[in-house]
Amino acid sequence: MRRTIFLFPFLILLGAFHFAFSSPALADDDPPGRVARLNFTQGSISFQPGGETDWVQANPNRPLTTGDNLWTDRGARGELHIGSSSIRIAGETGITFLNLDDRTVQIQLAQGSMNVNVRRLDGGDDFEIDTPNLAFTLQRPGEYRIDVDPNGNATAVTVRTGEGEATGGGSDYHMDSGGSATFSGTDTLTYDGGQAGDLDEFDNWCRSRDDREERSASARYVSRDVIGYDDLDDYGNWRNVSDYGYVWFPNRVEAGWAPYRNGHWAWVAPWGWTWVEDEPWGFAPFHYGRWAEVDGDWCWVPGPRVVRPVYAPALVVFVGGPRFGASLSFGGGGGVAWFPLGPREVYVPPYHTSERYVQKVNVTNTTVNVVNVTNVYNNVNVTNVTYMHQNNAAAVTAVSHDTFVNARPVAAANVRVNAQQMQAAVVQRNFTVAPVQRSVVGAGAVATVKPPAAVMQRQVVAKETPAPSRVPFNGGPQQIKSFRQSGAPGQPQQMPQQMQPRQQQQQQQPQFQPRPQQQQIQSQPPASQVQPRRQEQQQQSPQPQFQPRPQQQQIQSQPPASQVQPRQQEQQQQSPQPQFQPHPQQQQQQPAQQQPQFRPQPAPQPQPSPQQQTRPQADQTRRPPEQQNPAVKFAPPARTTEDTYHPHPFEKPQQAAPPRPAVPPPAAKEQPKPPERGQDSKKPADEKDKERR
Repeated sequence: MRRTIFLFPFLILLGAFHFAFSSPALADDDPPGRVARLNFTQGSISFQPGGETDWVQANPNRPLTTGDNLWTDRGARGELHIGSSSIRIAGETGITFLNLDDRTVQIQLAQGSMNVNVRRLDGGDDFEIDTPNLAFTLQRPGEYRIDVDPNGNATAVTVRTGEGEATGGGSDYHMDSGGSATFSGTDTLTYDGGQAGDLDEFDNWCRSRDDREERSASARYVSRDVIGYDDLDDYGNWRNVSDYGYVWFPNRVEAGWAPYRNGHWAWVAPWGWTWVEDEPWGFAPFHYGRWAEVDGDWCWVPGPRVVRPVYAPALVVFVGGPRFGASLSFGGGGGVAWFPLGPREVYVPPYHTSERYVQKVNVTNTTVNVVNVTNVYNNVNVTNVTYMHQNNAAAVTAVSHDTFVNARPVAAANVRVNAQQMQAAVVQRNFTVAPVQRSVVGAGAVATVKPPAAVMQRQVVAKETPAPSRVPFNGGPQQIKSFRQSGAPGQPQQMPQQMQPRQQQQQQQPQFQPRPQQQQIQSQPPASQVQPRRQEQQQQSPQPQFQPRPQQQQIQSQPPASQVQPRQQEQQQQSPQPQFQPHPQQQQQQPAQQQPQFRPQPAPQPQPSPQQQTRPQADQTRRPPEQQNPAVKFAPPARTTEDTYHPHPFEKPQQAAPPRPAVPPPAAKEQPKPPERGQDSKKPADEKDKERR
């Protein structure tokens, strides 16, 4: 009994150790839990998948992720959603998703106008807009507008509500609600700031779209992070069903309609095979929740009303097998069949994930127990799992292999399946159909309007580290093998240049050549041009505390001397002119009083000791690693301030011990006073007798 009691805590500790160290490692390889969606288009909008060169007409229901590009024609407009946040773009606007994952939204705005409305920013979330002049970071929920002129020489930022920070040219500018500023130049910035102006036509259109979302009735039943929830209001109705609660019934479907039938399949990295529905409301019901039949009608059953549900490429079950394929007339190459998942059924992704990801993608999209999810996930013998729609022949959709991989419409090529044929179908958890070029580009027609190549290839200032560039799909054997192994667009066994170790990158020509003036961040602008937060700090030493990482100094010194000067040489060759030239109208005013919403970073603190210089100060501003996208340059970090620099306890100067209080000298003994005349002496009687004698 004692041995059992002793081993039980040890087994618990061992299991916790395994969960704590193995699960996060696997979770790092999980795909993101959210995407972007172009849910509204007005005019012609072109789309280019990440890593590809072809431009096609944008599909409103195709998910957008890292590396994807969009371009709006003159007079066109578009609306995108990333969870509860909305992004609206005007005509002749080009954007690129530099990074889009669970915590980071990083968008490149090469040209045009963008309106961003952020409902919520959780702790640790980064929302950044990168332009040729600056990187603007959204720090609070609110409404923002960013405009980039056609030449890429000026960026206008307006903060209607919220709070943000513009980084560029070596300094950070804080912007509060109601402020507006125009930043000109690239390496040397000039700015003209003031209050936000009146709304224009584009702003009024954005406000009308926001009002439409606020009035959405579907927000009562699903989370606002479910992309496409507001489309359900116009195409169906909500009803309370005894078994599932409030569910949504589409009211504009034809007879014989079934989920995951009116659309096509596309290959979207890093998930792989992704369903793209044709209906205008066809995003939320096909990437969140489950489908059920009630009284012969299909209805969508949303998951719990959580804060942020996890996106899934297609909540279906693939079936096949030799007996099933032989019974259907697919033609040469075989075929593929699937049916939708029902409520409380576990979704097992066909792409590589961790067990934690499987739990999250299920519990946020349907009412299911975590223990049940784990049991189904670990159940290798899938024949023991019974699905709601597996024996419903009307719910099964089957097409040929050629239709599936070439992104062709499924409804027109659907092969009817009967109940007897479904008895021979086998659930295929390891779904390994290799994509082709058409799978990646999609079924959209060739775009008639394309952006100028110079616009999409512009360098932009980035504060956060963009994701590695997507590898173009070439259909080679090695790439197909990688697709089948991981379920994501694979890279060759030999790592590309942007993914090679740092030692190898330092021996090669770097992909990013920062501009020379960008490194000159040690010169302090005069007080008449840029007012620091505290005038006392401006009189301190102009040497900043921030020291670049050794690896970055080596990479920056590799380009020719005419392009990038080493930091030590730049300090000797710097021009006495400051980097920041304020607008001419602002030189006649008091900058500290007239521009309260722009607070450049204060001057640096006094130079620390050599021991302090050798310590990396990564907590001030996140420095990007060496792997960078070719179209991005990085803004220099903000100077160290008393708010950002926290020295190590051992670096703090020791204070002298307080002096000890002085010991008072001993008090002198009081001498007895002689008795006055007429008073009796207090001497003893024997002494008086001696005096008389």
